[in-house]
Amino acid sequence: MGRQRAPKNPVPEAVVTLKGPVAGTFVTDTGQAELIPDGDNPNGWLLMLNGVQSSHVDLADPLRLDFEYMRWIMALVQDRWAPGEKLRSLSLGGAACSMPRYLVAAYPNSRNVVVEIDGKLANYVRDWFDLPRAPLLKIRVGEAREVTETLTEASRDLIIRDVFAGSKTPHALTTAEFTQAARKVLVPGGVYVVNCGDTPALLTARREAATIAAAFKHTVIIADPPMLKGRRSGNVIIAGSDAPLGDGSGLPRNLLGGAMPAQLWDDAKVRQFGRSAVVLTDA
Repeated sequence: MGRQRAPKNPVPEAVVTLKGPVAGTFVTDTGQAELIPDGDNPNGWLLMLNGVQSSHVDLADPLRLDFEYMRWIMALVQDRWAPGEKLRSLSLGGAACSMPRYLVAAYPNSRNVVVEIDGKLANYVRDWFDLPRAPLLKIRVGEAREVTETLTEASRDLIIRDVFAGSKTPHALTTAEFTQAARKVLVPGGVYVVNCGDTPALLTARREAATIAAAFKHTVIIADPPMLKGRRSGNVIIAGSDAPLGDGSGLPRNLLGGAMPAQLWDDAKVRQFGRSAVVLTDA
């Protein structure tokens, strides 16, 4: 979730075809993308989609993530898999592919598939940011649920859902039916992680927590204390697995670092948080 901006006039198509990032606004299949230079980092670029902050990329350092929630997700990943291990990931929602770039750099033996609904945006991002090529990083254009439901069972170690239409995740990607479809694609002990954007009321996060807890034996939540106390709008990371998550001291300690320290809620606290909420369904 991020601040919204008024759309600007798009950059001419001839400029769009140039390799490398170009500041400006660009027409995509689903609206407009705006690419903004990072004033504090000569190698940094901010990507806005339809007026909402979506991604940040450091061209010189794929291991630099400026969005706190992305750092939290990668901290969870690295708590489960040591750097260099083989890893098969599926990222639902591509944008600038910040987290898949990170995974390629941290896990050179990994294979990463990104599902992005906007084909024109996917082409822009490849040209702008010189993304690693398949099989390290493959972008598949399509709707996230449709693609997930076609994948082979037990074929992924990690699924990250980071899909937004504006400030909300499409309902079809939040339901019990979709969560079960994602679980089938995971290997035993695989991890399903979602980025849930919510308001201070936390109604969506509670329902997503209840839905993921109904599908997986183990769950965790990661967010900053003001968010968890209902004092602001922002991001809540919810993860599920059939194996324990963050059960050592390393992950909580790592989450306390950074500009926005985060808390880790264990399975018992997640289930208590979502206890009164109704599980989301397709119906």
